Amino acid sequence: MTDIDGCLHRIMDIPGARSVTLVDGASGLAIAAAGRHDLVDQHEDAATTTDVVRAVLGCAALATGHDDDDVTEIIVSGTRAYHLLYLVNGDFDGRLFVHVVFDGDTGNLGMARFQLRGILGELAEDGHGR
Repeated sequence: MTDIDGCLHRIMDIPGARSVTLVDGASGLAIAAAGRHDLVDQHEDAATTTDVVRAVLGCAALATGHDDDDVTEIIVSGTRAYHLLYLVNGDFDGRLFVHVVFDGDTGNLGMARFQLRGILGELAEDGHGR
């Protein structure tokens, strides 16, 4: 059984991870956080990334046109870091998503996505992600 704190600690063990915030997308509030939140605290992180997720999901230009093809990840790349916004269960109505910041030099985007998907899949299976 994976609890939320255990899940966040496992995410922080992914090479290059700087911080992670579990967000209630309906309210824009942080549920839990781990790591270093240098630029903004986890509450501002949750509120602003909720706006990003809502903007992407509401953008017709980013829709695939298939009812069964939901957005599950949003990737934002910077010059020194990248951000993964991962929607738990791929369903924003399910309300939960995580925002993970990875160091651009020590992180590996492909491996981070693979590991994050596995960790959050376990959380959702345990019923915490519903």
